[in-house]
Amino acid sequence: MFKSWLPFEWIVALRFLREGRLQTLFIIAGIAVGVGVIVFMSALLAGLQGNFITRVLSAQSHIQLLTPQEVTRPLLTPAEGQVHWALIQPPLQRMKLIDQWPSVVAQIQAMPDVKVVTPVASGSALVLRGSASRAISVVGIETAQYYRIVDLSAKLLRGTAQLSTSDMLIGVDLATELGVDVGDKLRLTAANGANVTLKIAGVFDLGNKGANQRMTYVPLRIAQNLLGMAGGVNGIEVTVYDVYAAERVAQRITRATGVQADSWIKSSAQFFVAISAQTTANTVIRFFVGLSVAFGIASVLVVSVVQKSREIGILRAMGITRGQILRIFLLQGGLLALAGALVGSVLGAGGLVLWQRLAKNADGTPLFGLVLDPQLFVIALVVATVTGLAAAFAPALRAARLDPVVAIRG
Repeated sequence: MFKSWLPFEWIVALRFLREGRLQTLFIIAGIAVGVGVIVFMSALLAGLQGNFITRVLSAQSHIQLLTPQEVTRPLLTPAEGQVHWALIQPPLQRMKLIDQWPSVVAQIQAMPDVKVVTPVASGSALVLRGSASRAISVVGIETAQYYRIVDLSAKLLRGTAQLSTSDMLIGVDLATELGVDVGDKLRLTAANGANVTLKIAGVFDLGNKGANQRMTYVPLRIAQNLLGMAGGVNGIEVTVYDVYAAERVAQRITRATGVQADSWIKSSAQFFVAISAQTTANTVIRFFVGLSVAFGIASVLVVSVVQKSREIGILRAMGITRGQILRIFLLQGGLLALAGALVGSVLGAGGLVLWQRLAKNADGTPLFGLVLDPQLFVIALVVATVTGLAAAFAPALRAARLDPVVAIRG
C-alpha cells in the first residue's frame, strides 16, 4: 500500500535492490565498513590532537607579547667594492618594558578572536634556603586572569593557588631540591640586588622536570618591585578561541600595537608540523577509503545494468524516458550509500565506545577523551550519499542510453 504514493522511479529502484538482495547486502556491508573506519579515525584523530594540544598549551598561553631585543647597527655602510673591517658585536641585553602596557592590554582584549589577556613581569633571580641556592625564573602574575590561561590550581599537589602579597608558588622538583614545603619561607634575590622573603603557598607539578625546577609564581606587584620594573611589565599573555588561528591573530596584534607577538604555532613549529602531518595522513586515508566505496557502488550498479538490460529495454519500450531510467539508478546508488552510512555510523560509534572502555592509562583513567560529535555523523551521511550518487552516475548514464530494441533482444 505504501507504494501507491511513491514516485515511479522509487518503486523500480527499490524493486531492483530487493531482487539483488545478496549484492545489495554485500555493498551495504562494504560501505558500512568504510564509513565506520572514517568515523572512527576522524573522532580518534580529533581526540588525539585535542589531547596533545591540551597537554602542550595547558602550561602556556597561545600568544606571547615580548619586548624586542636590542641590535647594533653600523653607522656607515661600506661603498660598493670597499672592504668593511669593522667588527659589529651584539650589545648587552637590558631589561626593556612594554610601553603603555595597560592600553596595549585593553586594545588586544577588544579584538573579537581574543579570549583572555593578562600582563606578566618575569625575570631571573636566586633563591636561598640556608646554605642552598638555586637560579630560578620568577613570574609575576595577576592570579584572576592568569589562572584562566594556565590553571595552576589544577596542577597543585599541595597548598593553595591563592597568592597574598607575601606568597609564592614553586615547582615540586625545586621544593625537593631545597627541602621545603608549604608554609616554609624562601629568600629571593634579583640581579639588581633587591631581595624579598616569601612564604610558599603551594607546590605545583607542570608535568615537566625542567619547568618544575626553575618556575616560580608570585604576585605581579612583588615581581615588579623585585625585578626593578617600577609598575611595568615585560610580557603579555594572550589566549584565543581558535588555537589554530593563533598565528593569524598574533600578526594582527603586532600590526595593531607594534609589539612583537609570537604564537604557539611559531614557537612550537615542530609540534605544529607533526599535528598537520597527522591531519594530512588521516585525510589521505579517508579519501582512499571513500574512493574504494565509490568504486564498489559503481561496480555493483554496472553489473546491475547488465543484468537488468532486458527490463530496461521493456521499460523504455513502454514509454519510460531516459531521464527516469537515469534517476532509477541514481536512486539505487544514493540509497545504497545512505543505508551503508547509517550502519557504518553505528559501527563507528560502537568502536569509539569500545575504545573508551578498553584504552586506559595505568591509573585506570581513559587514555584520552573522545567526543561523539553529532556533526561528524551528519557529515559522514551527507558525504557518503553524495559519493553514492556520483558513483552511480556513469552506470545510470549507460542504462539511460541503452537502445530499447537492442536491450530487449539481449
